[in-house]
Amino acid sequence: MKPIYEVAAQAGIHEEHLELYGKYKAKLNPSLMDERRERPDGKLVLVTAVNPTPAGEGKTLTTIGLTQALNALGVGAVAALREPSLGPCFGMKGGATGGGRAQIVPAEDINLHFTGDLHAISSAHNLLAALIDNHVYHGNSLGLDPKRIVWKRAVDMNDRGLRSIVTGLGAGNGLPQESGFLITSASEVMAVLCLSENAADLKARLGRIIVGYTAGGDAVTARDLNAVEAMAVLLKDAIKPNLVQTLDGTPVVVHGGPFANIAHGCSSVIGTKTALKLGDVVITEAGFGAELGAEKFFDIKCRQAGLTPDAAVLVVTAKALKYNGGVPAKELDAENPAALQEGLANLRRHLRNLRGFGVPVVVAVNHFAADHESELASIMDACRELGVPAELSDVWAEGAPGGAALAKTLLREMDGQASEYAPLYEAALDLKGKIGKIVTELYGGAGVSYAPAASKALAEFERLGFGELPVCMAKTPYSFSDRPSLLGAPEGFTVSVSRVSLSAGAGFVVVETGNTMTMPGLPKVPAADRMRIDEDGRIEGLL
Repeated sequence: MKPIYEVAAQAGIHEEHLELYGKYKAKLNPSLMDERRERPDGKLVLVTAVNPTPAGEGKTLTTIGLTQALNALGVGAVAALREPSLGPCFGMKGGATGGGRAQIVPAEDINLHFTGDLHAISSAHNLLAALIDNHVYHGNSLGLDPKRIVWKRAVDMNDRGLRSIVTGLGAGNGLPQESGFLITSASEVMAVLCLSENAADLKARLGRIIVGYTAGGDAVTARDLNAVEAMAVLLKDAIKPNLVQTLDGTPVVVHGGPFANIAHGCSSVIGTKTALKLGDVVITEAGFGAELGAEKFFDIKCRQAGLTPDAAVLVVTAKALKYNGGVPAKELDAENPAALQEGLANLRRHLRNLRGFGVPVVVAVNHFAADHESELASIMDACRELGVPAELSDVWAEGAPGGAALAKTLLREMDGQASEYAPLYEAALDLKGKIGKIVTELYGGAGVSYAPAASKALAEFERLGFGELPVCMAKTPYSFSDRPSLLGAPEGFTVSVSRVSLSAGAGFVVVETGNTMTMPGLPKVPAADRMRIDEDGRIEGLL
């Protein structure tokens, strides 16, 4: 690894804008944006994917490798990525920093505590929870109804035992009441930090967080509890984006880490806008399949931040298509041309959806060592029939050279076709109308059914004046529907909305479908089982 100040210099960042966290990590001071304010923005490219297998299909890998390839071609490129969560690192996925020759480093630091951002977000979230309980305990002058407190606790770990708890047990410990924990990536504080433009906007958004309601139905906010300044104190460093590097020294801005299945799934606005002032092309990603992360990127992040994406890269793998064609996860390495043909329906729908947002699209076929040439050829043939440019991506094995063809095709498409980006729905559409439009036009469903409490809550949000907010769908990543077993491109299904919640600070309404959980659990054999650390501090099993 290069010292981080050398990586910064490569991107034109002077040392006075760096706050060093050791030799290989740094935070970027807001003074950098002040200096770069008049510089034209680079082009913004989103990397997204088809619906994945349970193992994931390489969006982060492709984002990193494509950025490396662009730099190798002489294009000043910067990646803008999310921060990993400890929960999945020790749960199902392991690390989230790419792999092979397309990695960001220092990978172990990034996957673990990094610069402490997620801990700061957890602390700010839990400070607000403590202040709520303390307010009720000491007289409750705001009239907060204890039965209508909606703010839970947060921890950056997969722990199903904390989904539903009772607080206040024991003499003198407050009022016993039901509560629970979210994983930090699902916290509204995470979303607030990621959608804020600057420190002033952060405080304004924190103040709008609704923690509960009075008996009369009036909202009680973090501002009402005088919690904003103290929360902002805990987030004073976390709001600054982080600078790291790829294996070949390409600069990468890593900041924020909301999940895409239960939150909005994009890295921070501050990080993205900083990257746009540093690079000629910025490659960013959105989590899971395009119907989740990409939809939220276009309908929430870009809408709120005033960003205009210039192109999208749709990552597809032979394994993902066979999985969507009905092949069990354990059998995906075996050649199965019939299943792959079935799974191509998933690719076609994602491509149609992305084109509907008005951006040029390029398909990246992420190559695995066990892939079969005949299946890769079938994918390329299908892309030609669909009129979409496609390139094989071999960045895991080769790094920048393995992404050169993809990088050249992307540049050609952006030069030849201007973005006509537009969100899926208008802000004036009511909340049920927005949900229905996503389900019928993007997912391919027939309609939506609402639990009575969810329907009542949506009407209440409209009454309180939040009807023009975008919606953030919480849904399984494995299907267009809310049922993970409906693979491929299902039609005619009904999406069941079980619960909705208002994230007034973040600026959206969270819509939970099916049995979506905002606190994941660990799998039967968690990634933690394979991790080891020796006497010299060397870690095995994390990446």
